[in-house]
Amino acid sequence: MTAPVERGTRAVGAPPGPRRSRPGDSYALFLLPGVLAFLAVVVVPFLMNTGVSFTAWQGIGTPQWTGLANYRALLADAEFWASFRHSLAMVVAMALVPTGIGLVLAAALFDYVGKHVGARAAAVLRACFYLPQVLPIAVAGIVWSWILAPDDGSLNALLQAVGLGSWQQDWLGDPDLALYSVMGVMVWVQIGFPLVVFMAGLQRVDPQLYEAAELDGAGWWRRFWHITLPQIRPEISVVLTWCTIAALKVFGAVYVLTKGGPGGATDVPSYFSFSTFFEKTQVGYGAAISTVLTVLILALSLFALRLQTRAEDAEEGGRA
Repeated sequence: MTAPVERGTRAVGAPPGPRRSRPGDSYALFLLPGVLAFLAVVVVPFLMNTGVSFTAWQGIGTPQWTGLANYRALLADAEFWASFRHSLAMVVAMALVPTGIGLVLAAALFDYVGKHVGARAAAVLRACFYLPQVLPIAVAGIVWSWILAPDDGSLNALLQAVGLGSWQQDWLGDPDLALYSVMGVMVWVQIGFPLVVFMAGLQRVDPQLYEAAELDGAGWWRRFWHITLPQIRPEISVVLTWCTIAALKVFGAVYVLTKGGPGGATDVPSYFSFSTFFEKTQVGYGAAISTVLTVLILALSLFALRLQTRAEDAEEGGRA
């Protein structure tokens, strides 16, 4: 009887051993449901919407292919560009202002309130600031529409009660004030998110840095400027990117508070696309607006991620 010849670690003629699974195989299996859901909910609808954007269609009948006609019309559409200018104002209200206020509040709660009043008080205040994020935007919008109502709104009633009746305004009905009123509401809604993220980031900062700075006589503001800001730069980048994307696609607040009015004074691209798509039944043109907005948000996200990656690589290189 011929003995099996060894070749490598397994004898020739011996039954094959069990196949070893690679780590990537199990990872792919767990990722598969998410990938399928992403394709079904995001990629396929986006491709269908992009296809509709090259047509003239009213939602019924057969779409008529028009090529780039909708996109050429967008370039000359004053309402479209006005909606983007309003969207930039929303970026200020939902990204820049909340990030600045959130930084100061987070540092104050962490470095002052938590140490001098107590961690429980800081946690209660943090929860109060975060509460608007928990509320559905429809509920928040309805409540603020009651507050800002011109006749019996709480804000005008308060101004009247303190002797400032001349300051009473139609906050959501005046074209000169409506956008600023919506911006103020969005600052209130958005401020809790940066606050929570920054307070979480401050947990990883070495407390000895604050103690050493305090022993050297550095005041709260100097500790904030020279310790807090440099240490939580990754969190600042994440918050700015996330809030900017949220501002570009804001819809619910505008729909509930003003429906883009008065006279388009608060119109933003997402609501402009919605009204064009469903109210004017210009489906192809509305699809073109949403496609441009989606591409813009995707490009901004990739750009922000690239900047953050470069900054992290540069920081690691400096440490090395």
